[in-house]
Amino acid sequence: MAGPGAAVGTAAIPAGAASQREPAAAAAMSSVASYESLVHAVSGAVGSVTAMTVFFPLDTARLRLQVDEKRKSKTTPAVLLEIIKEEGLLAPYRGWFPVISSLCCSNFVYFYTFNSLKTLWVKGQHSTTGKDLVLGVVAGVANVLLTTPLWVVNTRLKLQGAKFRNEDIVPTNYKGIIDAFHQIIRDEGVLALWNGTFPSLLLVFNPAIQFMFYEGFKRKLLKRQEELTSLDVFVIGAIAKAVATTLTYPLQTVQSILRFGRHRLNPENRTLGSLKNVFYLLRERVRRFGLMGLYKGLEAKLLQTVLTAALMILVYEKLTAATFTVMGLKHSRRH
Repeated sequence: MAGPGAAVGTAAIPAGAASQREPAAAAAMSSVASYESLVHAVSGAVGSVTAMTVFFPLDTARLRLQVDEKRKSKTTPAVLLEIIKEEGLLAPYRGWFPVISSLCCSNFVYFYTFNSLKTLWVKGQHSTTGKDLVLGVVAGVANVLLTTPLWVVNTRLKLQGAKFRNEDIVPTNYKGIIDAFHQIIRDEGVLALWNGTFPSLLLVFNPAIQFMFYEGFKRKLLKRQEELTSLDVFVIGAIAKAVATTLTYPLQTVQSILRFGRHRLNPENRTLGSLKNVFYLLRERVRRFGLMGLYKGLEAKLLQTVLTAALMILVYEKLTAATFTVMGLKHSRRH
């Protein structure tokens, strides 16, 4: 995700336990399973924060290209140089804290939900591509409904103070996260915190697709070798995210515009995030900039999201494996 979501694993309880367990033993096993889900959730959150911090300037360039349609610079390096020249050396990291806070919460929810459902459904059996996709979608829906207000606020804060070329954008003046929540609720209503929810719900297929491809590649590699190397994890994580991002990018552009919510567009219909507005924004984008306008900023998005996802998965896999080793549990390869 960043928007969250990436391929995840579950840990297996060591073999050798008796097939017939007493109620107390069953409760203990259930407790360990819940603790495992917590380990996966924390590892996913730490991995996402680490990766996003490293590649944050690329996300800044991507967001500018999506929201500020009249910016002439088309490449990521050119946009970053413009931002630094016009707004200062630290401008590419504007909004870092709210983004990292949102990302941390978002990935925690996604990983915890996914692994809890995985434990209940798969129950130690081999996973399948279909199950991977379904679990990823369900975890994504839960994540969107719970964390969209955080993403709306961090999008506003990240773009505050930016020098826009588009005169249709209304500037904001927030003092911080709490003040942004207060002003949005006061001026736009509480539902404005869920701006972009509809495309976000459609975009649950992004981490689900990424997850499906990652787990598929992972299972194939583990049939030929005992365990994955760091390079294996990084490469298949990057490929999986690149496929998912390219397939869903037009909706991600609409999502960014709706979350920002400061365009003077379609004033007769302010139910931002509705299906009508999603189609309206897609049509306007094509009308003004052609079909390729739907993919403006894709280069920056691919650079940022692919590298971030690959690094996040690498940190996640290593951290969960190390934690389970310390716990004395066997880390499952999940194939």
